[in-house]
Amino acid sequence: MSGLNRRDFLRASALAVGTIVVSSGLQGCLSSSSSDDAARELSFNHGVASGDPLADRVIIWTRVTPLDGRSADISVGWEIATDAAFTDLVHSGTATTGAARDYTLKVDAQNLLPGTTYYYRFKAAEVISPVGRMKTLPAGSIDQVRFAVMSCSNYPAGYFHVYAAAAAEADVDAVIHLGDYIYEYGNGGYATQDAAALGRLLPENNAGELLSLTDYRRRYALYRTDTDLQSLHAAAPFIAVWDDHEVANDTWRNGAENHNDGEGDFTARKLAALQAYFEWMPVRPASADDEETIYRRFDFGDLVSLHMLDTRIIGRDQQLDYANYIGAGGFDATAFAADVSDSNRTLLGQTQLDWLQTQLATSTAIWQVLGQQILMGRMLLPAEMLTALQNPGSGDLTTLLTELVTIKLRQQGGDPTLTAAEIARIETVIPYNLDAWDGYAYEREVLLGTARGLNQNLVVLAGDTHNAWANNLATLSGDAVGVEFATASVSSPGLEEYLGLSDAEVPAAEQAIITLVDGLDYLNANQRGYLMVTFTANDAVADWRFVDTIKAPTWSLDTTRAKSLRTLPGAANRVLVPVIS
Repeated sequence: MSGLNRRDFLRASALAVGTIVVSSGLQGCLSSSSSDDAARELSFNHGVASGDPLADRVIIWTRVTPLDGRSADISVGWEIATDAAFTDLVHSGTATTGAARDYTLKVDAQNLLPGTTYYYRFKAAEVISPVGRMKTLPAGSIDQVRFAVMSCSNYPAGYFHVYAAAAAEADVDAVIHLGDYIYEYGNGGYATQDAAALGRLLPENNAGELLSLTDYRRRYALYRTDTDLQSLHAAAPFIAVWDDHEVANDTWRNGAENHNDGEGDFTARKLAALQAYFEWMPVRPASADDEETIYRRFDFGDLVSLHMLDTRIIGRDQQLDYANYIGAGGFDATAFAADVSDSNRTLLGQTQLDWLQTQLATSTAIWQVLGQQILMGRMLLPAEMLTALQNPGSGDLTTLLTELVTIKLRQQGGDPTLTAAEIARIETVIPYNLDAWDGYAYEREVLLGTARGLNQNLVVLAGDTHNAWANNLATLSGDAVGVEFATASVSSPGLEEYLGLSDAEVPAAEQAIITLVDGLDYLNANQRGYLMVTFTANDAVADWRFVDTIKAPTWSLDTTRAKSLRTLPGAANRVLVPVIS
């Protein structure tokens, strides 16, 4: 143990628990390995899942729930076949799981064929799990790739109808989950006000804020009892990355906004959260010696290179706070501008940035896609508007928006009567959200400059905000680089709650924000949903889907608010354009 400090020990312990079983082919029949196991009472309460597909391998996952009160390890068998009836088996085997890994089991099924659909199931104590469907990544020249993209699933906030809708999609190559798969708050915390009426209160043994490994494990267990989430996991492989709520709100490298005095050591909390994440999610660590490393690349033939990033934990410097720039003399704009553009501030960390730049330089795919958590587009709002948003009771927001939009439209129309004071009102802009890329402006410019310099077709996928957005991405000099498609949330509330907007006020507010934010092309400010992105050699098309409610058991897709946008490859085409039906 010489030289192994507490942090290293925690890391090593977490890795030991998260070991993945490797399956290379047929090893035996689907059965428990002992008569003692066969006599046990067990169930598969949390379904099955697959994830991190490559051309020759996929992770499959399940959890066994002991019903007999015994803590002994359990033997679990698995089968993988090319047909749902399991007549053409290609993999089988048996491994043990137990309390040390929360009775979860992850199997890295290798030696598979590219671009092939497989079916899988597990068995323990003569009980057979539900059947899952998965697909390996294609190789060579391919015609199309389709992703279902989603984030921000808050169990007490509402039903997971979005997951059910996505599970019904045809020809999905992978589900991209951009984080906030769980939330760490307890009953009475964020977005829990309807939980009792919906029958989605957190259980008594997990009703507080998550701090320990047991807490995080129980929260995943609760979420994974949701049948809509189980159906999506069983329908397609996940490619997932964490955001902040898998640990605590507004997490950064060494802390979090929602980690307070009296809540223990943050590093211990973080490693407990990440251990539970790796136990419960069908992901493989990208690095064999660091369970905090989750950035990785997935190649879909010659069409798409998907680069999954960690903009949250591994490298992020602490977020800036506007409150630190407000003093007796008002807002210190000079100090703020210097800090927000500081070349030493990092979101990705130098190691991850170097890795991403290398991936972009070496990929020959038509589309370079970044799967990451937060908005990359410049969300710069008039300073007086942001002040009003941060102080909801300070005045009439609708009147203010109308005034600012009127000035902006006059400027766009070349109105010579605009006064200097009016121009200043719309050109004195500051970032809407310092937790997003706007708070790390220098590194964003480096990344956009890299993509531009390499002449790559860039599509950025984002979550986190709970709303649907589309941005045109450009360097500070105005060179178009690519586009950003941001998904709405599964159940967490969005701008409609934050701004106190009624349904009748939403359209005007959406249009006002689109008008005032340069580069912003689309916003849905009040609905829950997901994003379907389809890539071909000719275009990348984003289709936003929304459910009509998450507050009632029955639901439907709201086709009246559906939206489609596309972008084309090539240096002259890297902007958003409407989809013409």
